[in-house]
Amino acid sequence: MNKINLAVFASTRGTDLQPIIDGVEGGSLDFVDLKFVLSNKQDCFALERAKQAGIKIIFIDAKGKTREEYDEECLRVCQEHGVDLILLIGYMRIITGVLVQPYKNRIMNIHPSLLPKYPGMDLDVHQAVLDAGEKETGCTLHFIDEGVDTGPIILQKKVAITVGETPESLKTKVQAKEQEVILKGLETFAQGKIE
Repeated sequence: MNKINLAVFASTRGTDLQPIIDGVEGGSLDFVDLKFVLSNKQDCFALERAKQAGIKIIFIDAKGKTREEYDEECLRVCQEHGVDLILLIGYMRIITGVLVQPYKNRIMNIHPSLLPKYPGMDLDVHQAVLDAGEKETGCTLHFIDEGVDTGPIILQKKVAITVGETPESLKTKVQAKEQEVILKGLETFAQGKIE
């Protein structure tokens, strides 16, 4: 299995980050070197999770910068740290070609629905699934391209929708599957089975 120099980009609580931290610390992800966690939100809990685990944290302020200028800074930091793979976990920014092109098929995103259905973010996605009367939903790990939620799909995991489900309850169920899919995606990438 190949070693992965991983960077995680996050803007929210980092719930899906914790199993990665635990796996690196516990040895089940001994093929992952988590270089840093980067955020555009200085107060996001994902940075606190990383800090508590002794992982380097990087905050890059987006104020006064174009999306391209911001991504140039992110690219520079990734290159300085020898990053092989970027994982987006609750990262609330649209990535531009400045970062996508040098990291083509090396930026993974976890999305809270079965793409291509229901692109978008967070609780809005879960509400749209419920409004449509779907019987199942799930999550998708996909590579980032220059569109939004349109990159090649790596893995998906389904979740049944039960009567009385709310966007919040659905989010909890889907997040549990997201963590499984992320860990499997990292392993599959390290094995060279996805490019």
